[in-house]
Amino acid sequence: MKNFELFLADEQVTEAFGFGLAKKISVPLVIYLNGNLGAGKTTLVRGLLKGLGHKGSTKSPTYTLVEPYLLNGISVYHFDLYRLADPEELEYIGIREYQTERAILIFEWPEQGRGWIPDADLMIHLEYHETGRSLKLQCLNDKLANDWQFDDILCQNEMK
Repeated sequence: MKNFELFLADEQVTEAFGFGLAKKISVPLVIYLNGNLGAGKTTLVRGLLKGLGHKGSTKSPTYTLVEPYLLNGISVYHFDLYRLADPEELEYIGIREYQTERAILIFEWPEQGRGWIPDADLMIHLEYHETGRSLKLQCLNDKLANDWQFDDILCQNEMK
């Protein structure tokens, strides 16, 4: 298990982190994103999606529950469980059908789906810290490349 912590100065750096992280992950993958409202979870996902090849806008799935993306043969499902009244609702939307060998499942507010969503491979916690955000990443298995460094991920000149 690997644990990392760093400071993200602003929205642009948060997005750059997500972009770089996309280059270091493999499928299948489950990511839990934790943090208060407005902490930067969707911003991080926007960067990750761009890093996987997404060219369009990134919508928060707050009202739709899930936003699907197909990027270079990888299915990415971005869930926002904040408004979930009962975790059993996930069974009704077919949560198990999203879990494939070519899928990345990203869960905001994963505690709302406890008992119904798969275990995390990566856990990311964002919280307000002065003018930016504090990011804590916990890698629970080998789904993250061993050769990466935060400096590599935050190389903003890679992001276009």
